[in-house]
Amino acid sequence: MSVLELSDVNAYYGNSHVLFDLAMSIQENEVVTLLGRNGAGKTTTLRTITGTVPRREGSIEYRGEDISGASVESISRRGVKLVPEERRVFPTLTVMENIQLAHDLAADPRAVEEMFDIFPVLDDLRKNRGQNLSGGEQQMLSVARALVQNPDLLLLDEPTEGLAPVIVEDLREVLGDVVERDVTVLMTEQNVEFALDLGERAYIIDKGSNVWEGSVDDLQERDDLLDEYLSVGAQEAD
Repeated sequence: MSVLELSDVNAYYGNSHVLFDLAMSIQENEVVTLLGRNGAGKTTTLRTITGTVPRREGSIEYRGEDISGASVESISRRGVKLVPEERRVFPTLTVMENIQLAHDLAADPRAVEEMFDIFPVLDDLRKNRGQNLSGGEQQMLSVARALVQNPDLLLLDEPTEGLAPVIVEDLREVLGDVVERDVTVLMTEQNVEFALDLGERAYIIDKGSNVWEGSVDDLQERDDLLDEYLSVGAQEAD
């Protein structure tokens, strides 16, 4: 079943045209990765889906319903949750308070304790304030806050941005657990190896337009695409 359909979506920042006839389809319980260089339009795509950046032309359908003109709050209530690149944890609240607040704002949340099962690193940090967490710990907290709200579609924007390699490996393991819990995921990511390890299908976007879509397995065999649009060799994406 299709969860999300973008058809010929055009979006603008002011007078600047940033998405050009973008098309995308996400199926139930699928993990899809959106790839491209910095400035290609990946984050803008997620913001357009959530309503933060309004689309001017085209349609966005969520489970068969057109949400193109819906408010950010309305789209969130439908179960679309974004983990932004900036993380945006509440700095003066503890880990427990950050998760509990997200839980209390959800209509049908998951159990708070389940988040500590998924993110054991956070279990030892329950009383630590958000501002005292490392970048990797903040990223896990951001994902936990989204996941406790029981999302139907989880949008992850550059989850490994700024993280040390050892922390990236920890996050890979945690997100691997998350995607096995019947959550549909759309992820943007600069770390191609990380993205292809978690994803099942991929889209490549360049200058706000689709240039390729297909399975992760197929993409790993396409040295030309990896070199032209992602600036990596095939050996780095295996």
